[in-house]
Amino acid sequence: QVQLVESGGGLVQAGGSLRLSCTSSGRTISRYHIGWFRQAPGKEREFVAAVYWSSGSTYYADSVKGRFTISRDNAKNTVFLQMNNLKPEDTAVYLCAAAPYYTNSNYYSTSAYPYWGQGTQVTVSS
Repeated sequence: QVQLVESGGGLVQAGGSLRLSCTSSGRTISRYHIGWFRQAPGKEREFVAAVYWSSGSTYYADSVKGRFTISRDNAKNTVFLQMNNLKPEDTAVYLCAAAPYYTNSNYYSTSAYPYWGQGTQVTVSS
């Protein structure tokens, strides 16, 4: 079973950068699609970015396109989310999620991912 752990969150000023990491303490994540989602207080969990297991194809929410970059290093069993030019509206708990390679569901849907980490807090001050 995949057990995901996020790290790298923190407090940053607007315009700053953070790099989040998602690591599996269980199975290798090389055969999983990995998604990043975020949830702000009082709001629904929303899709941020995803990377497919084999092709490495990446997908982004419109709100982060051009500012965030998702990448994976299968040798390190880690997926990264590089966040640049952060804005106060990016403040949220960021969670990574994994879906087996044979999953044929929309990458932007929370229901596609059976495995979730606990999340890491990102706070962007204005």
